[in-house]
Amino acid sequence: MSTEPSTDTPSAPERFAEAAGLCEFIDAAPSPFHACAEAAARLEASGFTAVDEAARWPRDPGRYYTVRGGSLVAWSTEQAAGAHTAFRVVGAHTDSPNLRIKPHPDITRAGWQVLAAEPYGGALLNSWLDRDLGLSGRISVRTPDGTDERLLVVDRPILRVPQLAIHLDREIRETGVKLNPQQHVFPVWGVGTSPGDFTAFVAEELEVEPGDVLAWELMTHDLAPSTLIGRDGDLVSAPRLDNLGTTYAGVRALLKAVDTPGAVPLVPVLALFDHEEVGSVSERGAASTLLPAVLERIVLAGGGDREDLLRALAGSVCASGDMAHATHPNYPERHEPHHLIAVNGGPVLKVNVNLRYATDARGTGAFVSACEQADVPLQRFVSRADMPCGSTVGPITAAGVGLTTVDVGAPQLAMHSARELCGAADPGMYVDALAAFLAPAA
Repeated sequence: MSTEPSTDTPSAPERFAEAAGLCEFIDAAPSPFHACAEAAARLEASGFTAVDEAARWPRDPGRYYTVRGGSLVAWSTEQAAGAHTAFRVVGAHTDSPNLRIKPHPDITRAGWQVLAAEPYGGALLNSWLDRDLGLSGRISVRTPDGTDERLLVVDRPILRVPQLAIHLDREIRETGVKLNPQQHVFPVWGVGTSPGDFTAFVAEELEVEPGDVLAWELMTHDLAPSTLIGRDGDLVSAPRLDNLGTTYAGVRALLKAVDTPGAVPLVPVLALFDHEEVGSVSERGAASTLLPAVLERIVLAGGGDREDLLRALAGSVCASGDMAHATHPNYPERHEPHHLIAVNGGPVLKVNVNLRYATDARGTGAFVSACEQADVPLQRFVSRADMPCGSTVGPITAAGVGLTTVDVGAPQLAMHSARELCGAADPGMYVDALAAFLAPAA
């Protein structure tokens, strides 16, 4: 059997059109908080209703979602066949590696005003050099009634991390950039011998008093818009493909699944988690109680009890979606030679015998069936045995909730770069496969 990746893809124009939708979604979601807001807006436009975790949840069948910070869980009970109905879950994460602003950011260096920033997640730091950067995230502000949370987007070039000129480090040409995350990634944002007032800047952007700015979770984002590139326009160049590529596909898949006639009676669930890039251990990460609590409350709202919950979980399957490594043309030796992965070649099933991915035979069968139902090709990825692979929310969900789980993704290059690359046909195939997974044909 040939080890060359297949480049044959379905020609359905709507699948290629999903690439434009992906670009639009990514540009509207520079932070996990904005990703949840954008996902919520799309869900509400299709009849989903927000529910507050602190309120009693509605008992009527319907379409619902809840947001916890940079995480969102959405579901539909319209096709449930009783409180013990099994779940089909698509999991993803909303966060991406970047530079985040420290609590005391104002610094002057050699007549420059810079901001103290810290790498978040496994960022490829050199990819953040010499880019026009904006700011986005969440701010806690004082109000007459206590405190409130506000989202902030500064979509204009206010920051830049300048690279050292080759004349001042001749070894850069041979050895590449050597960056110290404590010293070399502070973005410039002005000129002067006195520090800039970042708190005052944030307050002005929010139209509040500086003394009312209590805390922030702010991060940099690349300002170049997502776009189609390549000779034939068949590639997507964008930031945050890992993992807004799956966040977008998951939202689109859920919206298609809830309107799919003739599906097996199931409860489709979309779980978008924050903090995957730093281990998922937070109140809203995949290791939190968020997903187990939501699944239990769905059962309780349907009139069930713990016995019904355990019955539902026993029949449930989760597709943990995260982007996958396409075979790199300049570094093919870094890939398992008998499992080459092509962009525009279809979704990727990710397998690791040491359980860095949670894929097992049962979960594989469910996802293979979904790809067959959606008429999309399926690729299978394993890392070289002499190279450790990354991980994602799949093993955490499998262990924490007890769900049969399969790790899947869409292929890309330059993972964890400020700018990443995927195929323009893959978003559509990814959406179709996840939709069929959430709504398998009866």
